Amino acid sequence: MSEASPSQATQQVDAAAWRRLGLEAGPLVVFFVVNQVWGIFIATGCFMVATVIAVGLSLKLESRLPIMPLVSAVFVLAFGGLTLILADDLFIKIKPTVVNLLFASVLFAGLAMGRSYIKVIMGPVLQMTDAGWRTLSWRWAFFFLFLAVLNEIVWRNFSTEFWAGFKLFGIMPITLLFGAAQVPLLMRDQAALQAEEGKET
Repeated sequence: MSEASPSQATQQVDAAAWRRLGLEAGPLVVFFVVNQVWGIFIATGCFMVATVIAVGLSLKLESRLPIMPLVSAVFVLAFGGLTLILADDLFIKIKPTVVNLLFASVLFAGLAMGRSYIKVIMGPVLQMTDAGWRTLSWRWAFFFLFLAVLNEIVWRNFSTEFWAGFKLFGIMPITLLFGAAQVPLLMRDQAALQAEEGKET
């Protein structure tokens, strides 16, 4: 059986990325629509339910534990619960900041210890060299840090309605564009990996 070419492997990664983005976008669509009609607190409750459903679908479709969506869901439930219990939308607004800082910190800590934790997430669908994993880890770590700062800027300086819309129509496209921008790196690294394997055979 022939091995998948770099382009085929990239297509598999792209398909998985699109699926994950779709599952992430679903709860955000629910949050945005409900917030426009009934306000932030009912929207938060619906967002919590939709997030749990999305994680369940992700688990079913990928047949494995979706680490990042699961971590995000835990924070959605925790910060969403605080928002509803204390009737303070501050908690749901800072949730993206906390989650993105957590992801960035984990990646930075892993790199400091010579490990690439992003490989744990993407390893099952992607093969890369150690150097490739390190480069991808650095890029995603800084991107998560950027998202944390961006969320702070938006929720502190704009209305709740604008912030809710920006989560869907701003963050999601930015994440998609960033993911697409990594494709050249993936293709180059996979080509180099196959060249190395060819020399060994």
